[in-house]
Amino acid sequence: MRQKPPLSSSLRSAVAIALAGLAVLHPTAWADDWPQWRGPNHNGISNEKHWRDHWPPDGPPILWKANVGTGFSSFAVARGRIYTMGNSENRDTVFCFDAATGKEIWTHSYSADLGDKYFDGGTTGTPIVEGDRVYTLSRWGDVFCRDAATGAVIWTRNIQKETRVRLPTWGFSGSPMVFENLLLLSVGEAGMALDKGTGKTVWQSANKEAGYSTPLPWQHGGKWLALVSSGQAYLAIEPHTGMEQWRMRWVTEYGVNAADPIIDGDRVFISTGYGKGGALLKPDAGPEPSVLWKNKNLRTQRNAAVLVGGHLFGVDGDTDEKAALKCVDFATGEVNWSEPAVGSGALMAADGKLIVLGDRGELVVAPATPESFKPTARAQVLGGKCWTVPVLANGLIWCRNSRGDVVCVDARAQTQ
Repeated sequence: MRQKPPLSSSLRSAVAIALAGLAVLHPTAWADDWPQWRGPNHNGISNEKHWRDHWPPDGPPILWKANVGTGFSSFAVARGRIYTMGNSENRDTVFCFDAATGKEIWTHSYSADLGDKYFDGGTTGTPIVEGDRVYTLSRWGDVFCRDAATGAVIWTRNIQKETRVRLPTWGFSGSPMVFENLLLLSVGEAGMALDKGTGKTVWQSANKEAGYSTPLPWQHGGKWLALVSSGQAYLAIEPHTGMEQWRMRWVTEYGVNAADPIIDGDRVFISTGYGKGGALLKPDAGPEPSVLWKNKNLRTQRNAAVLVGGHLFGVDGDTDEKAALKCVDFATGEVNWSEPAVGSGALMAADGKLIVLGDRGELVVAPATPESFKPTARAQVLGGKCWTVPVLANGLIWCRNSRGDVVCVDARAQTQ
């Protein structure tokens, strides 16, 4: 076979320049994506730096709006697409939009009760994108694996109907989590694992009420664990087998252990609402971890706090009371400051800054410091009830309310 002649040095240079130009036009392979609940590092913190934390007096540009139906699902962002969920006319729908334009790429709907007992109802879990697939879990046990680009169903199961596992009061509200070849679910007392490729059950825990948090992978003591919640405790399990490593009995009113744990080295912070409070744990060789401190200074009812610079920033209090954003010292549990204006909102962090969506739709950016809460930007971007965590990815911020109104805020450092 005749070989092609090698490129000349000048042609090689031209190709290199052209490729560099393409890299500028299409910067990174969406390096600042947010493919799952709590982001790529499972901690509610983005590594993104090039975004605007100061806005003009009339607020930042709104690139697009949409409505996805009732619910509280957050967003997964990957490869230029954004995914979320909502419920309308007793049908759940998974939406895939073009992240920058809001153009609908695909939707997939299935029968699902609104489930508005004690709250607005609708979807609660968030999709997760892994490779070319997107996974979702409904409150009623519907698990779907779809092609992320087209929405085509690869496999599906209703694990509640198949296994008769106990359904918590508010349904299965944690998001699915991919770990190696497994799809980890907050189903049963200590979770459940499916083969992510086929949906086949790998292991299943005791048929007791699940908590509402999302399984959290944690490398500790040279091995991987997953932290999960039940209606009565927070537990560490071996993710490949479901074998329990330790548990912290944690009885919260109505069994609402919903906020994900926060990890720092060999310490684990847990916190729940309904007056329960939080505790800093240090697992050891025993069946229950040591408690370094425990108090009621930070009671995260639904969404976990973020840990920045040795301080926890999170919403303290329940949705039926005057909740407030607080800064709490991670090592001691002491309060540094409290800001009531946020109410029962939600937050994430990026580049040492908090991105906070107040419970009435005000989007606020402020430095994550223990001294005080001093916003550098704020704008009213939504109305209604806003309990869902906002998401920053690739310079854009997405927010939603319980009615399913979605806005995409342009926080890019420069207009692209």
